Amino acid sequence: MSASAAVFAILVARNSISLSRGDGLSTALGMGIGGIFFGGLALAGLYTLLVAVEWLYIGLKVAGGLYLIYIASNIWRGAARPIAMDNAGAAHSRSARKSFWVGLTTQLSNPKTAIWYGSIFAALLPQHPPVWCYVVLPPLVFAVEFGWYTVVALCFSSRGPREVYLRAKTWIDRIAAGAIAALGLRLIFAARKAGI
Repeated sequence: MSASAAVFAILVARNSISLSRGDGLSTALGMGIGGIFFGGLALAGLYTLLVAVEWLYIGLKVAGGLYLIYIASNIWRGAARPIAMDNAGAAHSRSARKSFWVGLTTQLSNPKTAIWYGSIFAALLPQHPPVWCYVVLPPLVFAVEFGWYTVVALCFSSRGPREVYLRAKTWIDRIAAGAIAALGLRLIFAARKAGI
């Protein structure tokens, strides 16, 4: 598992435990849609564009790194706040929508996802893939991304992990924030090295 995938799994697990199973699944759905986006772009040639136009790749890395640091700072600031358990349907709907957008924007914040899929497609597909690849591969990418993060959401939204989280919320959130911030910094420093 790559560092990015591990950090994204931490985000899904955190939302599943601290908010709800629905929030974890909404985050997983956002990650899956982001996977379709990058898989589709990789099929359309973004991989080639990012390799050829270095400043674009560097810019995406910096922007993605800054976004991940922003997400990490929000998690860090909320680490000491207790969780208010609210069963209101409207509040859950807003929360699930927000969790979806967090999943989607977090997935889209990492241009390495496009490189990852581009590399796989470049290695496994001919230079001009047949039309069926454009129809089959994006849903397959979605199934892999959403499937993996759904497993994470379901595992971590069960009673045992939730109780462990509630007992150690501050530390778990700060560790999650640290991991997400580390990935953001890694993207920024990698962009800086590439630009030198």
